Amino acid sequence: QVQLVVPIAVVFSPGSVPADLPRPLPFRDTQEMEITVNLRTSVTSRYEMVFRGTTAEEEAALAAATAREADAALWPLQDTSVGSLAMYVVPETSSLVPQGIAVYVGKHRSALVRAGGGLAALHARLRQVTQLMSFTATSVAAALSDRVPDGRLGPDTRRSLKSSLGYEITFSLLNPDPKSHSVDWDIEGAVNCYVKPVLDKLSLVANFSVDSQILYYAVLGVTPRYDKESSSFLLSTHSLPHVINPVEARLGSSAASLYPVLNFLLYVPERSHSPLYIQDKDGAPVSTNAFHSPRWGGIMVYNVEAPASPQASLPLHVDVDMARVMEVFLAQLRLLFGLSREELPAEFLLESPGNEGLADWELDHLLWAHTVENIATVSTTLTSLAQLLDKIGNIVIKDDVASEVYQAVASVQSAVAKLGMGHLHSAFQASKEAVTSSERAFFDPSLLHLLYFPDDQKFAIYIPLFLPMAVPILLSLAKIVRETRQRKKEPTKMD
Repeated sequence: QVQLVVPIAVVFSPGSVPADLPRPLPFRDTQEMEITVNLRTSVTSRYEMVFRGTTAEEEAALAAATAREADAALWPLQDTSVGSLAMYVVPETSSLVPQGIAVYVGKHRSALVRAGGGLAALHARLRQVTQLMSFTATSVAAALSDRVPDGRLGPDTRRSLKSSLGYEITFSLLNPDPKSHSVDWDIEGAVNCYVKPVLDKLSLVANFSVDSQILYYAVLGVTPRYDKESSSFLLSTHSLPHVINPVEARLGSSAASLYPVLNFLLYVPERSHSPLYIQDKDGAPVSTNAFHSPRWGGIMVYNVEAPASPQASLPLHVDVDMARVMEVFLAQLRLLFGLSREELPAEFLLESPGNEGLADWELDHLLWAHTVENIATVSTTLTSLAQLLDKIGNIVIKDDVASEVYQAVASVQSAVAKLGMGHLHSAFQASKEAVTSSERAFFDPSLLHLLYFPDDQKFAIYIPLFLPMAVPILLSLAKIVRETRQRKKEPTKMD
């Protein structure tokens, strides 16, 4: 039974304290909610709230001109531990939060909430903000998707990658027509500028490696349809799944990888199929001219402008606009990690995370989901291992395998205990150690079931070998027994 505890500080600025507070500030309050995954599994979410007034430093920070400046000033003053949240309640008449906006969510771990409507309305609003910034029933169910009955989860919940200790990211430039296009892309500079800040932030979750490649004469494998009205070629939605398999055969990156590989492909169409546009379900062109495949990666089509004169020399030199390309790829990366912004109420305003690609609370969102998923993975792995050992009575458990199992159990118990105390970061680290130990034990070469035979199989192997040798031995023994009996029957001669 897993309990997810979220420490929350609810800070009232002067003039924002509801009249119907049950007792004077400061005080503590706890709210619990049960998330049912299936008949046997449920997760309890527990919000431990501390209600208090502002300090002098926080009042000075809340006197800033804009919500963004206030968020930056409040960040050093609050509890910055992973998984904790701070809600600053401002008066209903405050100009800090823009007009028509009830909640401003910053890019760290705090939010500005406009007061109004009494304690019940404030509690409802705080619950909405807390679930947005930590975890929802949907995100927990998605993390435990292997245990959720079919039909309970929507298609989007299976889009994000499974938790792993590491990921490999491959950027590929596909140039099917190098005779016509000489394509130049500054992938190293783009990765350092756009991708590295995001991966530095995500390094808390997993290890990442990035590589790139250019593939020539690599075609999509689907012939696009020519549209006379627009004088362009179109790829419809139903043909997009058929694009991936022919391309993947050329990538060759996932064959030798221990970790999941994320593929981001930039495709420059050949001259005979230019310009090429992707259509959505309604037949309208996709604004980004890109699509993504769940748990695999994404493909972007990069059209090259036709030369002004037909006599232009070939190949045409093409400089790729890496800012436009990386904007699409980073959006797809967020989708693959389950960081898509859900439909929010109109009165919610979310601050852009900037160059880092994701806010601190979004990182926490990932850690909550991955910790729960890791605990479930270890539970499944150790259960499977126990069932295997029960089936094979004569299996030999080495000391190092046993120690890995003990380590996995101790780590997963530690992770559950740390979650119950609200220590998300240490709980996640313990869950990662538990996954590593359980996988080592489960895949240990000495536990291959093919190494151990059941008794009936042993008889089937050894009887053909020993029976021919046993027949003359048994006949000789029978002869000796007969002779011994005859000797006893014969009367002994007396002198």
